[in-house]
Amino acid sequence: MIIVYRLKMKNRLSILFLIFFFLSSCVGVSSSGVFGTGVSIAIDPRSLGTQIDDSLMQKNLSARIIIENKNYLLHVKSKVLDGRIFLTGKVDQPEEKLKLTKIAWETEGVRSVRNDIKIKEEFNFRQSAKDLLITSQLRTALILNKNIKATNYQLDTYKKKIYIYGIALNKEEKELVLSEAKEILDVEDVIASILLVDNLRIQKN
Repeated sequence: MIIVYRLKMKNRLSILFLIFFFLSSCVGVSSSGVFGTGVSIAIDPRSLGTQIDDSLMQKNLSARIIIENKNYLLHVKSKVLDGRIFLTGKVDQPEEKLKLTKIAWETEGVRSVRNDIKIKEEFNFRQSAKDLLITSQLRTALILNKNIKATNYQLDTYKKKIYIYGIALNKEEKELVLSEAKEILDVEDVIASILLVDNLRIQKN
């Protein structure tokens, strides 16, 4: 009887150990999610709904980046956190960086975009000085216009083409921003990705 009892206890302990090991393994897998290996998902400050939304945005953005250029799979990295997109990596031309910023801004549900992609192209001081002047003039114009919230816009200029990314409070503000850009001297084209507050997936209370 004693031998049988000991065997039963040993079997129960083995089963408990296997259950514990299985649960530990599950936590290990889920902890290598958005924040990387070794970070428990339990301390993720985002709600479950936000995590799901970010995951869908990430898949959508990654697919569109690869469709644009298959080489970006190796040279461009993206991360989505609470609707905010972060881009890193290296590209050959400034136009590629601007195009990637545009792709990111056009992702459904985006709140903001930070593009830290580096350029491999040789630096052209004269061209860069002209582009910087155009960007500065437009930034000043937006700040001076009381009907525009200038801090909501990211501006870039390359070869006299102005790229505008941001969020407008309404259609009137969007039109004002585009109008200000077109009035800047020497500007050859205005390429804008401006979202309206009403169209955002997530809005702050």
